[in-house]
Amino acid sequence: MSKTKMLDANEAAATVAYKLNEMSIIYPITPSSPMGEWADAWAAGKQTNIWGKVPEVLEMQSEAGAIGAVHGALQAGSMTTTYTASQGLLLMIPNMYKIAGELLPFVMHVAARTVAGHALSIFGDHSDVMACRQTGFAMLASNSVQEAHDMAAIAQMSTYLSRVPFLHFFDGFRTSHEINKINMMSDDDLKALMADIPTDFTGKNALTPDHPKVRGTAQNADVFFQIKEAANKYYNAVPEIVEKCMRKFESIVGRSYHVVDYVGAKDADHVIVAMGSAIETLEQTVEALNANGGKYGVLAVRLYRPFPSKAFVEALPETVKYVTVLDRTKEAGSVGEPLYLDVVSSLAEAAANGRAMPKVLGGRYGISSKEFTPAMAKAVCENVEKNHFTIGINDDVTHTSLNYDATYQLPAQNLNRCIFFGLGSDGTVGANKNSIKIIGNHTDKYVQAY
Repeated sequence: MSKTKMLDANEAAATVAYKLNEMSIIYPITPSSPMGEWADAWAAGKQTNIWGKVPEVLEMQSEAGAIGAVHGALQAGSMTTTYTASQGLLLMIPNMYKIAGELLPFVMHVAARTVAGHALSIFGDHSDVMACRQTGFAMLASNSVQEAHDMAAIAQMSTYLSRVPFLHFFDGFRTSHEINKINMMSDDDLKALMADIPTDFTGKNALTPDHPKVRGTAQNADVFFQIKEAANKYYNAVPEIVEKCMRKFESIVGRSYHVVDYVGAKDADHVIVAMGSAIETLEQTVEALNANGGKYGVLAVRLYRPFPSKAFVEALPETVKYVTVLDRTKEAGSVGEPLYLDVVSSLAEAAANGRAMPKVLGGRYGISSKEFTPAMAKAVCENVEKNHFTIGINDDVTHTSLNYDATYQLPAQNLNRCIFFGLGSDGTVGANKNSIKIIGNHTDKYVQAY
């Protein structure tokens, strides 16, 4: 039976990753560091995984070293994980290509963070994970603390059924450090989820003189292209495999997810598409607008790679006239941001087969943890003209920004809100965290803190 607990997404994801692996190979980088720290603390305390073994935790001297050691551990037959973000994730890209190319089951957990450009930022957006979309990793997004816990398990199930490695990500700080009351999975839940999942694949296919195999060779033009294309069948199967794992998860744990999830009016004429923590803000805003006669919807993309075009198009109401895609990244020089381009391509291919083509708009939001509020979500819903816009800033240079009414708030019932102010090093942050966890863990109140 599940229990409720107050924790953040880093701990929520790490609890599952620790229980479902034999090794954690780590190197700290904000805001993913607590995931590795939790794993290290649990191993030092001799906590076991679901197979009754204490996982081994190794800290390397860089993220490049960590993913190199992960690659070696996977080749040697170990169920292994790692945690990272931002520049640390980018240092892992060369090995990610190899891990994906060699079809090694593996899940890495990323607290998605801004990649330093004109300046360093330690805060959250999707610029790091979007730099990995050509590596061959499947990419699964979590939108909340609860989902970070749940998707960590679904990714682990999916990687062993598909042999495609997974990058599981959630928004840095906005989700990774948000404290929330969630329903925890028990060891029995995790054992039931992993039952009949071929977790012995890694061990059986380890590189060893006892049963030699060939992987990671050098190839020339006579065969490289053919073998590259031969992997298509594995990637084509991923959306169905993830959906199957989500159905198994629902049957055991009770919470329901799909590779894409639609919320809103069945006859919506305007649908907003996004990934990550903006989804819950959008859903609540759309609910409020629809209660006053609006016809809006929200489509959450959970499986981003391989992009589930068929499921995406099927989830859109037939009535839709406008689709707005929100990206939490900026790809300078591109005709549009990554999620926008995937949506346009999917809808254009559907239109070629007879489906009506809606007007598609793209916008950028929340870069470097810039807030995304219901007021901004409302402005996005009401915009059907301006394309390639920004929301949440005042762009008085290139005039991309949408105007919004900052005074707009969602109707709130039975809600208590507090803002605590503290001076640096006066202990306010730590004291507030303790207070929040005490309230959440020792009352029946639902508590959320950021």
